[in-house]
Amino acid sequence: MDFSITALRDADIAPVCELAREIWMQHYPGIITVRQIEYMLAQRYSPAAVRRQLQTGEAWWDKLEVHGELCGFASYERASAARAMKLDKLYVHQLVRGKGYGAALIDHVAKVARRQGMDKLTLQVNKYNHGSVAVYRRAGFTVAYTVKVDIGNGFFMDDYVMEKDLRCEV
Repeated sequence: MDFSITALRDADIAPVCELAREIWMQHYPGIITVRQIEYMLAQRYSPAAVRRQLQTGEAWWDKLEVHGELCGFASYERASAARAMKLDKLYVHQLVRGKGYGAALIDHVAKVARRQGMDKLTLQVNKYNHGSVAVYRRAGFTVAYTVKVDIGNGFFMDDYVMEKDLRCEV
């Protein structure tokens, strides 16, 4: 096997935050402004924020390593809807995209969700992030509705909420 998906450890937090910054700066300009990217990175990907989520148990974080190198990650949590798991973050470095690693992360999270008795996997994705929307559609997600969320500082997330039914899968 050329890749592994394992739980994030404390020593992995800073490298994951650095990877998030690299991926966001490569991927999101043109979808959202660099100012909004910086704002969202500061909110979501500071080592303190990630460490807090891990310590409180409010979210699970897993890392993707390809040939021993950190190349991606996923974060997920119980959704507000009953029997649903929210895939909150899923990122794969551009150098290894298109090789099935994103699908492997989705499958991993779906298995965890099913083990915990969840029937549905949900996520939010920027409506203009066409490549990611296509990836999620191929993975079996459908658009449930749209949402525009004020995240502060004059910034908004203009997203699709997508869902995947886990009851039909083994």
